[in-house]
Amino acid sequence: MDDVNFSVERGKIHAIVGENGAGKSTLMKILSGVYPIGTFEGKILIDGVEKEFKNIKDSEKAGITIIYQELALVNQLSVCENLFLGNEIASRGLMNWSKAYIEAENALKEVGLELNPATKIYDLGVGQQQLVEIAKAIAKHTDILILDEPTASLTRGEVENLFQILRQLKAKGVTCIYISHKLYEVFEIADFITVLRDGKSVGTKKATGVDEHELITMMVGRELNKMFPREEHQPGEVVLEVKNWSVHDPEIPDRKLVDDVSFVVRRGEILGLSGLMGSGRTELAMSLIGALGTHHSGEILLNGKPLDIRHPADAIRNGLSYLSEDRKESGLVLMMSIKDNITLASLDRISNNGVINENEEIRASEEFVNKLRIKCASIEQQSNNLSGGNQQKVALGKWLMTKPEVLILDEPTRGIDVGAKVEIFNIMNDLVKQNVCVLMISSELPEILGMSDRILVMHEGKIAGEFDWKEATQEKVMYCSTGRVYNERSN
Repeated sequence: MDDVNFSVERGKIHAIVGENGAGKSTLMKILSGVYPIGTFEGKILIDGVEKEFKNIKDSEKAGITIIYQELALVNQLSVCENLFLGNEIASRGLMNWSKAYIEAENALKEVGLELNPATKIYDLGVGQQQLVEIAKAIAKHTDILILDEPTASLTRGEVENLFQILRQLKAKGVTCIYISHKLYEVFEIADFITVLRDGKSVGTKKATGVDEHELITMMVGRELNKMFPREEHQPGEVVLEVKNWSVHDPEIPDRKLVDDVSFVVRRGEILGLSGLMGSGRTELAMSLIGALGTHHSGEILLNGKPLDIRHPADAIRNGLSYLSEDRKESGLVLMMSIKDNITLASLDRISNNGVINENEEIRASEEFVNKLRIKCASIEQQSNNLSGGNQQKVALGKWLMTKPEVLILDEPTRGIDVGAKVEIFNIMNDLVKQNVCVLMISSELPEILGMSDRILVMHEGKIAGEFDWKEATQEKVMYCSTGRVYNERSN
């Protein structure tokens, strides 16, 4: 952080945007007491009165609550227990459960959740858990609510519900600080937008007084004339062919996750895979690399050769790699170094008789750090200390080191900033030039339309449509995503 200044008006929704590493999370940790007084220079004023926070409790007493992207709920406890965890309604060390349940019901009603407060967190969906976090803030009588990437794992319907609740809180005088990489959401919900870049505050604009192009320019310090750097690719021979592929739910055998899917991926192309949440895109990808076991039927052919993939190790050996949609949960080992993460899937390449060649490990990891322009102190830096965009590059480096013929990228730009997205897109173009086949799964329609050479659309486990990029439109893809057939009359 370097001389950051910004102010928030009472009862307004104020967005903070910027590239990964711009200082957004650091600023929020200062405001919420995670970084205590003495670890930074400058002042925090609430209603004109200077505040000093030694810990999170101090910031909460001042009326500030933060909700992180990774929800801070205890799955094994009830909703009521979570709402008052650390904020117990107690007298002489004894919990007043009757009062707690009444207040929990009131807080849940405010966020539109008709739940029994005794319900366990693990029985709730992600969208409901997000609302429990907001109810938790309401139970603390929060004046300033900070939301860090609150919609990263929500469906569009859940996002609309969240926005409605934020507007209701705003009407009651609650101030919201909203952090997001999704600029269309920022324009939809925010009153004001502050841009951070390289640890500095670049400026604050009224949301109605700035457009997306100007905001992106402020964020990256340069104009991004090509948000999607499409290049003319020349698709060649078929490399991957999937025939009549069906996948059953490992826990509910009668339920089909993927239903009789057939498609091909050609050398020298980016094949986009679109569809709504729950359409079967990720399940298709994970089953192809053996991550869902053997609950499938159909054929996979690589260069005309049938593959028998029962485990991800089989896929890697045969030149098929998968970048998962959740880098923190299954893409990286966050407590391990950059070096160890990059080489994790390719230890056989840098080992002799089971012993790792440390010099080769250093050389290989440094090669990908330089090639992918990963910003870090050294290859020994822990991965959890990197920004989201740099974590994504480390995860990508891990799979590039396996030298895949087919690389499946599942939500490759989720939760990363505009500048990092463009870098990922450029890497995809470079891979295609190196004859790597890229299968890109994305929930972002502009991304699918902007980067794919060909687009497949899934609906309820089936392929519902296929388009060449020149004929594809947002309307056509959305019609197929909802199970309807697009024709000119549909427009």
